[in-house]
Amino acid sequence: MKRAKSRTVSGGSTGPAANPQPAGCPFAEVHQQGVLLRVRVQPRASRTSVEGPLGNELKIRVAAPPVDDAANEALRRFLADRLARSRAAVQLLRGHKSRSKLVLVSGVTLSAVTSALATS
Repeated sequence: MKRAKSRTVSGGSTGPAANPQPAGCPFAEVHQQGVLLRVRVQPRASRTSVEGPLGNELKIRVAAPPVDDAANEALRRFLADRLARSRAAVQLLRGHKSRSKLVLVSGVTLSAVTSALATS
């Protein structure tokens, strides 16, 4: 009787411990280049601010209208300012024409993002 050889796969785990997240942070996860944020944008607000978690997204109000990419640029500028990063470090990966967006912030840690975006 032959035994099947067991293989060990390297490269990390894919379970829940692969991307550790703080308990109250369902909108952010660790990425190899930084942190991925799931954001829900409300354009044409009276002021630009973080409203807080909304399901598995972070609700951010931006004063810019959703015309000619103005709201997306306002979001990138706001996140770059709050996280002390350049605008080039904040990339919009998905949701260019949607209110739900996926944003990659390069060169930051998850704890730095959660503390900088904590609502007060």
